[in-house]
Amino acid sequence: MRVLVTGGAGFIGSHYVRTMLAGGYPGYEDAQVTVFDKLTYAGNLANLAPVADSPNYTFVRGDICSAADLDAALPGHDVVVNFAAESHVDRSITGAAGFVLTNVLGAQQVFDAAVRHQVPRVVHVSTDEVYGSITEGSWTEDHLLEPNSPYSAAKAGSDLIARAYAKTYGLDISITRCSNNYGPYHYPEKVIPLFVTKLLDGHKVPLYGEGANVRDWLFVDDHCRGIQLVLEKGAAGEFYNIGGGRELSNKELTEQLLAATGRDWSYVENIVDPRGGGHDLRYSVDFTMTAALGYAPRMSFEDGLALTVQWYRDNRAWWEPLKVRA
Repeated sequence: MRVLVTGGAGFIGSHYVRTMLAGGYPGYEDAQVTVFDKLTYAGNLANLAPVADSPNYTFVRGDICSAADLDAALPGHDVVVNFAAESHVDRSITGAAGFVLTNVLGAQQVFDAAVRHQVPRVVHVSTDEVYGSITEGSWTEDHLLEPNSPYSAAKAGSDLIARAYAKTYGLDISITRCSNNYGPYHYPEKVIPLFVTKLLDGHKVPLYGEGANVRDWLFVDDHCRGIQLVLEKGAAGEFYNIGGGRELSNKELTEQLLAATGRDWSYVENIVDPRGGGHDLRYSVDFTMTAALGYAPRMSFEDGLALTVQWYRDNRAWWEPLKVRA
């Protein structure tokens, strides 16, 4: 089995790769894994250092927007898992073009190359942000798409292109939509690693408004197990929500992060949300369809957060250089 993982040097992609190469997915213990990554600011070979010496690991530097790069790397693979994306809402608001280029055109190039080289199976990794915001209840996979930021709009576009490639070209592709991930190796621009690293260093953290925005939190290992289940059992052209089942307001999240790092509310600075209409109030996914494949989150938020905070305590050498770039 040969598996190509685009964006495999990023936070979630690298966890998936490390787990597969460590034998964490039954039936894939002997898989040959190729990581295909452009190594933008969020792509980091240090994320793959634990498996760099594995005989089943190959790294290829390439751009998913380049058909030539994909044609050089993709032939002979049995599976493509597409993690590659620009994924930060704030950055998309200040510079939307790169998000549309990578998340829409880049995804289309991956799907086109998979058709061209007759790859038997593809999974496209997306986000619950394509649904917009929901005041009550939870989104099912057939819910209307109402993205509110350039990032989420670009991801929604890639989802629809993925479906079109299943319907038009017969590509065996499934699409996953996850809630907010957290865990080790998370680039420190996102809220949990940003707050943890700031608090560990004794700096204040920014809380937008009253912290009323609600997110469903998903430990990265649970997410990757869900992706693997969809890879093995998902249907072509179908969408699968992957959630953590733990909703917290940003204020509640901040309280937990303060407690985990031994800080108090004097370390919180309330600021005006600069994102305006691009900042959704609440996300919540119904993952019944994925549960039917055998998925259930295993990591409680409290245990996952404690593990994550301890990882950042123990791995300053990984994140301190990135804080300069974030």
